[in-house]
Amino acid sequence: MEQKKIDFIPLQNRMKTIVIKKLAGYELIDCGNFEKFERFGNYFLIRPEPQAIWAASSERKDWDQKANAVFSRNKEIKYADGETAEAGKWTLKKGMPEQWQIDYQHEKMHLKFRLGLTSFKHVGIFPEQSNNWNYIYDALQKMQDGSKKKVLNLFAYTGGASLAAKAADADVTHVDSVKQVITWSRQNMELSGLSDIRWVIEDAMKFVKKEVARGNKYDGIVLDPPAYGRGPAGETWKLERDLNELIKCCNQLLQRNNSFFIANLYSLGLSALALENLVLHHFGKDIIFESGELCVEDNFEKKLPLGTFIRFQR
Repeated sequence: MEQKKIDFIPLQNRMKTIVIKKLAGYELIDCGNFEKFERFGNYFLIRPEPQAIWAASSERKDWDQKANAVFSRNKEIKYADGETAEAGKWTLKKGMPEQWQIDYQHEKMHLKFRLGLTSFKHVGIFPEQSNNWNYIYDALQKMQDGSKKKVLNLFAYTGGASLAAKAADADVTHVDSVKQVITWSRQNMELSGLSDIRWVIEDAMKFVKKEVARGNKYDGIVLDPPAYGRGPAGETWKLERDLNELIKCCNQLLQRNNSFFIANLYSLGLSALALENLVLHHFGKDIIFESGELCVEDNFEKKLPLGTFIRFQR
């Protein structure tokens, strides 16, 4: 029997690792032993990190001496449908505020974020997303043709992507199911000297289906869905179950020309190739895209993977 020739496609020519190094307001000092040691502005934090499966490069006692706040998991939240989420508490040293601010700049984009210590270990921004903020701002600058561009940000959290689009003079629709983070996003908008973002407190899937039915179109779509989430009316979001339908709807909403799309995932169960397959299935294989991992490099040159992404402009 004649053996069929197999064509090997070198993934390094398709997959990209974007490495975030030290930013003006952020630094990953060290990571390992399922934790990370970071600086946000003037304050040093220790947080759990499931991806940091290797040994840290420095002693934990050195982290503790410098840390202003340490997060530890202490409980598990159980939902009615059987899903769970971990929560915990912060141990603060004297002088550590509950809230503070940091700045971010790219080209003529100047953003300011209010940070805070939440019971789910988050502080209000994901530094690895800064590369996507730059991408959004740069894409909108290139797309200028005299018309006002419309950008949809789904699972928008505290609004980094929304602020980047608004800084590039786009009309921005910011969708999140949690009222408190919408309020947080509005504070970031005001701190950044921006205005007129459209805030929508709604389940993301429900919103995009309505927009498809209305025949609305967007010049840019950004989504960063969680593995699991709940809408304001009790709707449930499960990444593996719902992402396919969501991206199908996004294809119907995105303009065919002079547009951009970004999807980012933080899920230990899905690879960048899985996300790539979904996007190419719905948007077509002729798009010129980049996909791979977003990483942050610590001061010992270890690269901490913090999400998979795919993005394109057309």
